[in-house]
Amino acid sequence: MAEGIEKRKHPRIPVRWPVTIITEKGTIEGESRNITIAGVFVHCQEEIHEDEVHQMIIKIPKQESILVKGRVVWSNFDSMEEANTYRGMGFSFIKISDDDRMVLADVISRHAKSPKNGEPQEG
Repeated sequence: MAEGIEKRKHPRIPVRWPVTIITEKGTIEGESRNITIAGVFVHCQEEIHEDEVHQMIIKIPKQESILVKGRVVWSNFDSMEEANTYRGMGFSFIKISDDDRMVLADVISRHAKSPKNGEPQEG
């Protein structure tokens, strides 16, 4: 497959929203770097192993926070050769309420239509 081809089924938007990951050992604070209706990349300093499932609180600006359950599908903690790579993990959403999914879909849709498309939305 050619490099640079987007494999995602859903549009993703660049965002910088606070994310709290709830683990058995406590919480991990991070920040989203991009999000789709199906998952999120979370930049943080603490690694969670692939296939672990955790609840997350995603704080969307000017909205109620949403609660999702996500599975770690990849991590770049072991491949930090590039100095400008954000350390973090990709989560696939495995549980999200219909209301929270609608909120997220609306925000993504509005961002996709925004003239500033491509710039991260601050949290």
